[in-house]
Amino acid sequence: MTLDVMETIERHESVVRSYIRTFPKPFDRAQGVRIYDTDGNPYLDFFAGASVLNYGHNNPELKKVLLDYIESDRIVHSLDMASVARAEFLDAFNRYILEPRGMSYRVQFPGPTGTNAVEAALKIVRKVTERHKVLSFTNAFHGMTVGSLAVTGNAFKRRGAGFPLTYSESMPYDGYFGKDVDTIDYMDKLLADKGSGIDKPAAIITETVQGEGGLAACSMEWLKAVEDVCRKHDLLLVVDDIQTGNGRTGPYFSFEEAGISPDIVTVSKSISGYGLPLALTLVKPEHDIWEPGEHNGTFRGHNLAFATAKRALELYWSNDELQRETERKGQLIYSALQKIIDKYPAAGGEHRGRGMMRGIRFSADAEIAGTVSEVAFENGMIIETSGPEDDVLKLLPPLIISDEDLNIGLEIIDQAVGEALQRCSIS
Repeated sequence: MTLDVMETIERHESVVRSYIRTFPKPFDRAQGVRIYDTDGNPYLDFFAGASVLNYGHNNPELKKVLLDYIESDRIVHSLDMASVARAEFLDAFNRYILEPRGMSYRVQFPGPTGTNAVEAALKIVRKVTERHKVLSFTNAFHGMTVGSLAVTGNAFKRRGAGFPLTYSESMPYDGYFGKDVDTIDYMDKLLADKGSGIDKPAAIITETVQGEGGLAACSMEWLKAVEDVCRKHDLLLVVDDIQTGNGRTGPYFSFEEAGISPDIVTVSKSISGYGLPLALTLVKPEHDIWEPGEHNGTFRGHNLAFATAKRALELYWSNDELQRETERKGQLIYSALQKIIDKYPAAGGEHRGRGMMRGIRFSADAEIAGTVSEVAFENGMIIETSGPEDDVLKLLPPLIISDEDLNIGLEIIDQAVGEALQRCSIS
């Protein structure tokens, strides 16, 4: 019997699935920067699993480590018991990431996903400060579990909780009121004013580029000012680097250029390097005050992910070559997108993002971005949209993409924008 993949999924899986509706093909194989459907048709991947696959699909160096590990009957599941793979990863992360940047963090494995990392961060800031509120920002996205949703801005996602989300306050992100309004002054005033109605919070949590919020990118000056507000008002600073980290914006951590020292950093997505679930909550030693087992999870010791993560650090972060290449390719993307914006003025295009996390917001019609994604898919490309209105076309190609494939993808986008404007009757 030949299995009808799409029909089987339609019959048996929950209607909550979403990406299958945007990319309605059954996929079977993937290699490098391409995914192949069951008919063998290739799709250039400018989605990369929402930045999970920064080093490409089935990276051969990482695959070899994974297969060798399995073939040798090495331990796969170990909760948080000691394992060689765990220790080797911790050593590599300290050696290649923390020490060269002069950073001192304890590494917590909170569970397999980004939202687990955020939940741990929210719990620890409340435990340390003995305060409850956490300040987040407009259009933020921090995960789909209840604590993470409480500091998420998207109304559609928040409604899914099914009850009021509390113990958080939303502040305006950089540029939310336009370039002429200093949102730091606004926030500082509210925190200083005893009549503002804002209870003193435990922490501020922020992204440096709002991955799901429309690719709004804060300036490094604004980010530094957020840290200054935290120090002034005795708050902890949490940087959510889940989608922006692992080199997506250039440096390993997206906040490095600002010269800040967050109290807590959340990391996930591409940390395993191979698409295997793994998440980290990095905590300054003075805040690591957990009782043993106070935050745990069955899959907080994923040894397969430790093994591939260690090798990814060795391959890509033992020097600054990947960072320099990502920054260079990021400029190529920026230039190409700006040409598209200038070529199609009727679309009302506006550049968003940083590094290799960039996109175009279409102000003329929110439907344009989705239509561009649809046309691009018809022409062999997977690319998603972002923002509360899905009005931003979002580029997340693997960091290891060649210039040739990058230019092929940018040309597909150029043609897709032109076709999308026709379909949306915009001229």
